[in-house]
Amino acid sequence: MRTALVIGTGLIGTSAALALAGRGIVVHLVDHDPERVRTAAALGAGTEEPPDGPVDLAIVAVPPAHVASALIDAMRAGLARGYLDVASVKGVPRRELEAAAVDLSAYIGTHPMSGKERSGPLAATADLFEGRPWVLTPTPDTDTEVLNLALELVALCRAVPVVMDADSHDRAVALVSHTPQLVSSMVAARLREADETAVRLCGQGIRDVTRIAASDPRMWVDILSANPGPVADVLAGLAADLDETVRALRALQSADADQRRDGVAGVEDVLRRGNEGRSRVPGKHGAGPAAYEVVAVLIGDRPGELARIFADAERAGVNVEDVRIEHATGQQAGLVQLMVEPSAVPVLTAALRERGWSIRQ
Repeated sequence: MRTALVIGTGLIGTSAALALAGRGIVVHLVDHDPERVRTAAALGAGTEEPPDGPVDLAIVAVPPAHVASALIDAMRAGLARGYLDVASVKGVPRRELEAAAVDLSAYIGTHPMSGKERSGPLAATADLFEGRPWVLTPTPDTDTEVLNLALELVALCRAVPVVMDADSHDRAVALVSHTPQLVSSMVAARLREADETAVRLCGQGIRDVTRIAASDPRMWVDILSANPGPVADVLAGLAADLDETVRALRALQSADADQRRDGVAGVEDVLRRGNEGRSRVPGKHGAGPAAYEVVAVLIGDRPGELARIFADAERAGVNVEDVRIEHATGQQAGLVQLMVEPSAVPVLTAALRERGWSIRQ
C-alpha cells in the first residue's frame, strides 16, 4: 500500500490516517465538514488535496447509517482498488451494498475494536488501535488482493486481525460493546436527580460502571439504530435477570424465613454467574482477570509519585502487569492498585514497605 483515501475524519478515520501517514503512506482526507478535514490535516493525518487517480485503499469512516451510500458513491466513482469501512455494525451495510448490486469483490467490512468517550479529529491518536482486535468480515466475493490490503492496514495500525462472519460480529458487539454502553448510561442516569450527599459518596465502582456514559449520544443513536435486534435480545436476557434479582431482594425483606432463604439464593446466583462471566474476559496476553493479584498502595497526589512507585517495583524485580488508580473524594491522595503475578505479591509488598510506602489490604 502506497496511497489511501480516508472518507470521514472523525476519531477512527483520523486515527487510521495518522497511523498510515506516520508509516509513509500518502493519505488523502475527505469529509462533509471541511473544518474537520483541515483539523485532521493540521494534525499530520494527510492532505486535503484530492488524489490524482485511484488510490490503493479507500477507508470509509462515517456513521453506520451513511456507510453504504458513501461506499456506493466511492466505488461507482472508481476512487480505489479496494474499499473497506470501519463501522461498528457489519450486517446492515453489507446487505445495503448487495441490494445496490455493486461489485463486492473490491469490498471488505471491518471494525477496529477501539475508541474513546470523546469523538472528532482532535481526539485521534496514531496508536489508538495498537494491540486491539480489528475484525475483518470478508464475503465469498471479496478479492484476495482486497483482503491483503485490509490485513496490511491492520498491521500498519499495529492491531490484531480477527476474521468473523458479519452477522456473528453484530451479535458479539451487541453483547460486549453496545449493551454495556446502554447499561452504563442507565446507571449514570440514576445520578442525574440524586441527592448531592449521595453523589459525593461516589467511589471507583460507580466511576468504572459509568465511564462510557460520557460518550456522544448522537454517535450511539446511529450505532444502535444499525444493530437494534441483537442489542434488544441481550437486553431482554438482562431484563429477566433484573426481574429475578428484584424479586430476590424483595424476598429478603420478608418476615418469612423460607422466603428470605430464597432471596439469598437468588442474589447469590446472579453474583456467582457474574463471577463466572467476568472470569472469561481476556486480560493481558489473553490471561483472565483472576490471573493477577492486587497490591494496593496509598499514594499522594503529587508530581513524580507514580514514577517513584514504578521505579521501586522495578528495583524489586517485579513486573507490574496492570494498574488502576482509585481517587479519594476531597482528599489529595488515592489508592494505586498494582496488578502482579501472585508469586510476586510478598516480594513487592515487602519492598514497597521498606521504601516507606503504605500498603492497604
